[in-house]
Amino acid sequence: MANTYTQLFIQYVFAVQGRENLICGLVTKHKSKPLAVFCNPDHTHIFVGIHPTISISKLIEQIKAGLSKWINDKCFLHGHFSWQDGYGAFTYSKSQTDRVVKYILNQPEHHKKRCF
Repeated sequence: MANTYTQLFIQYVFAVQGRENLICGLVTKHKSKPLAVFCNPDHTHIFVGIHPTISISKLIEQIKAGLSKWINDKCFLHGHFSWQDGYGAFTYSKSQTDRVVKYILNQPEHHKKRCF
């Protein structure tokens, strides 16, 4: 096959203090498309359409690194900010994207009913 075609939709979940606009910029910088972002007080959900030239692990590594640098440069916290190790990454088909976007944007309501 001469051309590469992918259609991958990934939901990342990881621990963070919220910076939604910065996250979208970091995703698009790596040729991927942010579909939904929600920052809870103790974790974040990001749903992206990922570009075929970047791996799932590389994109989250770049997002976390960019956010860490920004948070530390702005001195939002006393001391050095660092991430919790690891993340969750979940794949979805195109037919599920609307449902996943709604789930992510409904996080405040979801966490009223469910505590992790």
